[in-house]
Amino acid sequence: MQKQPNSQNCFLCGLQNPIGLKLAFYETEENRVIVRFTPEEFHQGYPGVMHGGIACALLDETIGRTLVRHDIWAMTVDLQVRFHKPVPLGEPLTVIGEIVRLRSRMMEGKGEIRLADGSVAVSAEARYIHLPADKVDEFRSELGYWQVAPEPDGEQPFDAPVD
Repeated sequence: MQKQPNSQNCFLCGLQNPIGLKLAFYETEENRVIVRFTPEEFHQGYPGVMHGGIACALLDETIGRTLVRHDIWAMTVDLQVRFHKPVPLGEPLTVIGEIVRLRSRMMEGKGEIRLADGSVAVSAEARYIHLPADKVDEFRSELGYWQVAPEPDGEQPFDAPVD
């Protein structure tokens, strides 16, 4: 797996965002993007359950990051999310995103949040529109893209491939 770069202030991957999640996203050999995340109490909606907005943000970012390997920048057009079961706090989650269809101006993707037992808690389908070159240049400079954050203690975060 190859680690993707982080930005400065993104809520999910921004290394300098004081309230951000500072997540590390990885590309798999199967052309997927995965991230691991363990929600804590301050990520809750109902007691003991992760807020649905955090689930949506995780899926949106993970699906969208499937375009990184293609050096395509895009914005979300729509995100359809289905909640299959509550996402508990304090348990590790695996979020997976993949491209379903890549066209000249649009990408369609899908993703899911899996619980520690491998079951799907949340799934999503999304569409992203490619940004014009001038917007990419503007965003790239403002975001401080891209810097790859070091692994803590040199460890790899994934023990086995995600199927």
